[in-house]
Formats: sequence, structure tokens, C-alpha cells
Amino acid sequence: MTHRIVIVGGGAGGLELATRLGRSLGKRGKARVILADANLTHLWKPLLHEVAAGSLNATENELNYVAQAKWNHFEFQLGRMSGLDRERRAIQLAATLDEDGRELVPAREVAYDTLVLAVGSMTNDFGTLGAAQHCIFLDTRAQAERFHRQMLSHYLRAHANRLDDSKMSVAIIGAGATGVELAAELHHAAHELAAYGLDRIQPENMRITLLEAGPRVLPVLPERIGRPVRQTLEKLGVTVLTDTAVSEVTAEGLKTRDGREIAASLKVWAAGIRAPAFLKDLDGLENNRLGQLVVRPTLQTTRDDAIFALGDCAACPLGDGSAHNVPPRAQAAHQQASLLVRSLKARLEGRPLETYVYRDYGSLISLSSFSAVGNLMGNLMGSVKLEGWLARMFYISLYRMHQVALYGPFRTLLLMLSDRIGRSTDPRLKLH
Repeated sequence: MTHRIVIVGGGAGGLELATRLGRSLGKRGKARVILADANLTHLWKPLLHEVAAGSLNATENELNYVAQAKWNHFEFQLGRMSGLDRERRAIQLAATLDEDGRELVPAREVAYDTLVLAVGSMTNDFGTLGAAQHCIFLDTRAQAERFHRQMLSHYLRAHANRLDDSKMSVAIIGAGATGVELAAELHHAAHELAAYGLDRIQPENMRITLLEAGPRVLPVLPERIGRPVRQTLEKLGVTVLTDTAVSEVTAEGLKTRDGREIAASLKVWAAGIRAPAFLKDLDGLENNRLGQLVVRPTLQTTRDDAIFALGDCAACPLGDGSAHNVPPRAQAAHQQASLLVRSLKARLEGRPLETYVYRDYGSLISLSSFSAVGNLMGNLMGSVKLEGWLARMFYISLYRMHQVALYGPFRTLLLMLSDRIGRSTDPRLKLH
């Protein structure tokens, strides 16, 4: 029987893995590669802040799993993973319902010989009172589009009612990459909306507050990057509050632990991550306190050699002798997917598996059209700080590299050409 490789999760790492294994093993009939995901389309998660602000049209930048599977010789199964039977080597997929609540795809089991879990992470609100009820998270395209609709509704309402000097307040909890990039993108959106005639809310009247419980913005990156980012945000008019923990979220705004109240009509929670809840105690697999699956340097789970995990849902040793785990970053998921392409081929051939050692190639933060900042790291040049236009070009190239992994260089070039043409005919901001 053909070896069955089942990959759960069509994010950056899972989709790259399925695509590359399909091209190599699936095309030659050496393995049956199956990708399962709860959605029909893929959107690169680092773009969600642009979708929320309206700078990016998700429909034009999504990838269809069914088409990708046909082009790259793997199978696609629509459904959200709901259970695991390690003894029988099968996963359960929950039924998928249509918009009217009718069953679209029934619940079913999918058997595997090798299972790879690449289900990513979710925002962690740490149980903060009112956060789940009153905040928007940016984990999915649907959540990002919901934020955009609510923001646009404020502008359309003010425009229709001819409310001069209207104000809008946005609070973003968490000054990591998502929070910082969203703050800059919203400032850009305010200028674009005014340019299109929705000027009852002037750019200076969109009040953006960025809150961070720790002492500085971008806490996981070097301070020499975080410092200029904060300075740029403050020049743009963003209020940046560090050492400010949120104790409660209400319909009207936020309450901080030091007793302050911050009014906000839109609240975004962008602080912290946790693994999807269904991974907790998944048929006896080992979890850490964030619900991530604990894996060995081979990316195999500690209690089952046939089950691998990669990306944000995996707690993988950093590989530098420390007790730290690999950080939840897109470059880590890409590196791990590349390793598993080789490792799963070796597993089929009975050869030893490689071990994963994280390589930090630097970080880049986009401040919309205003600037970008970051550092690149390599063996030859050490750590090089980038700012401005050059950093912006490197930032854009990260998405193009993801597209090359999925589409190949020629089709990516065509997509770049299409994007260039579209800029002259499409609005600079999504207005619906």
C-alpha cells in the first residue's frame, strides 16, 4: 500500500510542505500526500494586518487549496481536525457546514502512516476580562475583514450624516510585529480614506493607541530596532504606552492595571500566542503550558514517532544548548517545512532523520508606506541593520519568496506583473 502522509493545516509551513512533497513524492507515486484544512483558501498570515486596514484585497491574494492540490499532485480534504486515534493511525475531521447551517461535507476519518500537524497558533488573551467579547483578534482572514468592515462603517456613517470633525479611536493591545504594523497601516489608511472623499474623519482624528505590557515595543527583537520603530510611530501620531497591562476590556474601551481608562471604539488584541485548544491532551501527546506539542529536534512528537509537528503549534528546542524553544516566526515554519521534505523522504527509505537547528536570518518590520526597519543576519555579514526603502524592499521580498515556494518562479513573476498593472486601475484602499 502507498505510504499516506497527512498534513493538517494549510498555513505557510503546511502548504509549502504539501506542495513540495506532492511535486516529488506524489507525482512519482511514492507516497499519497493529503492536506487537510478547515478553509478552502490560503492567505499568508503576515498580510492580515494589511487586510484589516484595507491596504490589501484578500480575494486577489488568496490561494485555492483545491487548485493547488491539482497542480502539485497532492489531495485536499476540507474539514477541521477534531480528534486523533493513534492506535488506529487515523484523524477525525468535523463536519463542514454551509452558511445556512446545512451539512456541506460530512464528518469522517482520514487514515495516515505519517502525520504532520501544522495548525499554527491563536492569539492568547490570557483570560483578560472582556477581551474575547469586545476585542477583534487577527488570526484569520475573516477576523481581519471584520475589523475592516467595522472601521469602514465608522467612516461611511460620518460621511452620510455629514458629521464634521468626527473622531475614531482604535486601541491595539500588544506591540509585537502585528500590533506595530497594524498601527502604521491604519495611519496610512486614514490618509487614503480622506483622499477618496471620506474626510469627515480627518487623519489626525483617527486616534490610535498601542499598548504593551512590557518595557518596550517589539520585545522579542533587539532594542536597536524597537527604538526607531517607536520613534516613527510617535511621529505618525500613534500614542505608544509601554509598561501598561490591560486588566479589562469593555464596550467603551480599556481599563489598565494602574487604573487608567482608555476610550476606544475598536479594540484589537495582538498580544501573545497559544496553540489551538484541540491539541491539548490530543490522544496522549505531550503539551507545554501554551498547548503546543512538544517535539524532539527531528520534529517528531515525544510520544509518537509517526507524528510530526512544525511551526507555531510545535514546542521545538532551539538547538543552541539553551532551554529556549524556537520562536513562533514565519521563517521557522519555512525552515522546518524544508527539513521535513528531506526527512519524510528519508523516513520512507528507512534512513536516519535530520535534526532541526533554528537559523535566525533577521527580522523586518513594515511601517506601511512610511518606512520599514529590521536587521539581516548571515554568516558572512553578521548582523546588518536596514531602514527605509531598502528594508521595505526586503520585507516585500519575503512574501515573494513564499509565492515562489508555492507557485514556482515563472508564475510568481506573472503575479508580480499582474499586481503592478492592478495598481493603475484599482483603488489604493479597499473601500467595501
